[in-house]
Formats: sequence, C-alpha cells, structure tokens
Amino acid sequence: KTPYPVIDYIPDQRKIKDMGGTMRLGAYPCRIKKGTKLFESYGREVVEERHRHRYELNNEFRQQLEQNGLICSGIYEKEDLVEVVELRDHPWFVAVQYHPEFKSRPNRPHPLFVDFIKMSAIKAGEQEKLFQVE
Repeated sequence: KTPYPVIDYIPDQRKIKDMGGTMRLGAYPCRIKKGTKLFESYGREVVEERHRHRYELNNEFRQQLEQNGLICSGIYEKEDLVEVVELRDHPWFVAVQYHPEFKSRPNRPHPLFVDFIKMSAIKAGEQEKLFQVE
C-alpha cells in the first residue's frame, strides 16, 4: 500500500486476488549487459536461470534508480523484467531475482557464488589462501 512500490508484483499478477500457485516458476533467459560484474561472472550475454517468485523491480522507478547508481545488468527481454541489479560504485554488489542455488552443485558451483567468494577473500586480504587445501 506504499505510494512508492519500487518492488512490486509482476505486472500480470497485480490483479490476481487468489495468489496460490501463481508464482513465476521455471527457467527463463536473461540477457546480460556487457561490462558488468554479472557479465564477468558468466562470460556470456545470455543465461537461463530458474525462478520462484512473484515480485520484480517496478519499471516505473527504473530510470530514477539507474540515474542514482543502480545498474540493471540482467533483463528478461520478452517482458522487460529486471532480473539482476548491481551498484555502480560498490566492489561487488550483485542482487539476482532468480535462484542460483538451484543450478549450483558441489563439483560445479554457480559462477556467482564463486565470484562472491573470490571478492570476499580479496576484501579480507586472504586471496592467496583461496584454493589452498590444508
């Protein structure tokens, strides 16, 4: 009921009264903006990631947010939904709408988890220990 619903229901769900079973589920393609941390992590322009949600960034606020340092680095182009945001002046702020843990495996960790851990180690000054086994 806020006058500023920056995060809101996905547009096609705003009029649904009975929300049971109406989430955005499954894998969807995400176009990645070059020159972003997201692109550095994946190394390609399009990925498919799995979703389970009914909220998205409200595009009515997108331009204002981008003018103030938010980077919309991943987009579901078919419906112009923002899937990933980053902060321009932050060493590694990457927020995703999807669930990278759904595609991560012990022998194949998701690239976002790998890069988050790498950046954390660098920030802590522990990067030389990152892949050492004791």
